[in-house]
Amino acid sequence: MSDLVFPIVFPLLAAAAILLLRRGAAILALAGVALSLAASLRLLGATASGDSAPLVLPGLPDLPLRLTAEPLTALFSVLVAAVATCVLIYSVGYMKRESGLPRFFALMSLFVAAMQALVLAGDWILVLVAWELIGLCSYLLIGFWFQRPEAANAASRAFLYTRSADLGLYIAIFILIGAAGTSQIAATLNVDGGTAVAAGLLLLLAAMGKSAQVPLQDWLMRAMAGPTPVSALLHSATLVAAGAILLIRVAPLLAPNVLLAIGLVGGITTVAAGLIALAERDLKRLLAASTASQYGLMLIAVGAGVPLAALLHLLAHAAIKSGLFLATGEFQHARGGTALERLRGVGRVRPWTFLGFALAAMALVGAPPLSGFFSKDAVIAAALSAPSTAWLAPLALAGTLLTGAYLARALRMLWLEREEGESESRPVAGARWMGVGVWALVIPAVFLGLTFGPIEALLGLPGPEAHGTTAMLFGLLAAVVGLALGWLVPAPRLLGPFHPWAQSGLVIAGGLTFWIGRPAMAIAYGCQRLERGLYATVLSVGRGGLFIARGCGRVERGLYAAVLCTGRASLAVAHLVRVGDERRIDGLIFSLVAGVRGWGDRARSLQSGWIHHSLAISAVVTAVTLIILLSASLSF
Repeated sequence: MSDLVFPIVFPLLAAAAILLLRRGAAILALAGVALSLAASLRLLGATASGDSAPLVLPGLPDLPLRLTAEPLTALFSVLVAAVATCVLIYSVGYMKRESGLPRFFALMSLFVAAMQALVLAGDWILVLVAWELIGLCSYLLIGFWFQRPEAANAASRAFLYTRSADLGLYIAIFILIGAAGTSQIAATLNVDGGTAVAAGLLLLLAAMGKSAQVPLQDWLMRAMAGPTPVSALLHSATLVAAGAILLIRVAPLLAPNVLLAIGLVGGITTVAAGLIALAERDLKRLLAASTASQYGLMLIAVGAGVPLAALLHLLAHAAIKSGLFLATGEFQHARGGTALERLRGVGRVRPWTFLGFALAAMALVGAPPLSGFFSKDAVIAAALSAPSTAWLAPLALAGTLLTGAYLARALRMLWLEREEGESESRPVAGARWMGVGVWALVIPAVFLGLTFGPIEALLGLPGPEAHGTTAMLFGLLAAVVGLALGWLVPAPRLLGPFHPWAQSGLVIAGGLTFWIGRPAMAIAYGCQRLERGLYATVLSVGRGGLFIARGCGRVERGLYAAVLCTGRASLAVAHLVRVGDERRIDGLIFSLVAGVRGWGDRARSLQSGWIHHSLAISAVVTAVTLIILLSASLSF
């Protein structure tokens, strides 16, 4: 079996074993993702370039399922497995007192397997299968506490938003396969012209749904109703990352006007989601809005034509954001909630967790020498070197400033002294497991930037053309200004009249109902009318066909009866002819022949050849002749 299979198979087997055994769920899940991580690291070490041999499922030799072994896909595989391992270690403590653990760990393992299949897929068919599995797992995990109405509603909303955008992926794949004549991803990236533009825009739509880009950002904040480990994995290395990963992988396909559209969507989202995060009063929802904002920065880098910058920020963000979420989960256990007012001063009670949160926050802001400093500078440099720099660079800098503002506000609330009458902290069950998970991600968030040089050399992707120093200075200035504003100025004053709108999630003209519900209902109504029209047409054609068939049946039965009667009459005549022939004509012929034969026999007896017979006959004939003559003469 190919090494490409193992990163997928190990968590998949773990999920199956958990569902079958119903015991030792945490151990089985950890073993599955740890083995997946080992297999991914081995794959990364052995990867050179090009595709692997296609993986053909038994019994389906014509189904094109291909896994790719190239540096980019192997790096994504390591990212998914590494983050999942840390999150599952944390989950052992976080979920200690929860029920339904087999279901939770089985779904998390399946989630990891599906994401591994997505990042390693070399064929659009496998991408589609993995994409659907990721959507299903996210729906089930967000709604893990399905007894709670808010969790069930959040799962449904996430499913509806992402499924609406997934239509873009379906149509894009159909277009690419039709144009290239193959479903292999590498071959379809050579498509150009109008086909490439249409496919690129449709893939952007799919990425907007998964990565919660404007105007499809609302579901991500509501998805915080699920368990915190789900949020950490969802936002860093699985569902939300899938959109950015998709655009990074198809970067060679993207035409200049598509790149501009991607950059503008990312730029608008990084600012809009940053404003939402600044106005949020719940820490998990603040981090969720931050996720949409950071993926907006990644789309700016892709739109600038520098997917390497997007990749570096994706790697840094995965470690940073999952660490922030896991620390938030520990704060939640300490205070029984995630509202910022409720968490006031929790950093003084959980100092090590707060330190980890603060380091991860500074990394996300872009403080040197943390990982976010290098990745965010790469994004800003890409925006400065882009043809559309007049649009992208200000948006990227505004997103960086807002990152500093909302994280400074969160840090201030976590460190402020608790006021009288506020809830006391309580012991955290499973704190050791959670602490290990937090720091296992905070450490990479701090030092991951040191690996960016070797990663660039491994991938061989071009970086920003110039503006490195300029990007660093502008990025630091934006981060410092943002931190100062967030720490010193309350959000209502900072946002002014936009504060209520930002608190609502920047919902535009009815939000879900207007942008998704009404178009979906209009499409459904149109499809219903089309279905009714098709049904009436088919029914009319069927009735006409039935009438013709009945007429043809009648004609057929008439012809059958006529042929049958004619046949029977012919048989009767033939029978009569045969009987007449046998009994009359044959008898007459036989009698005539017998008479002739009799007369012949008699005549033959007169010619015996004897002289005295001949003389006697001659005498008799002469006598008869004389008698006749005498009789005749006497009569005269």
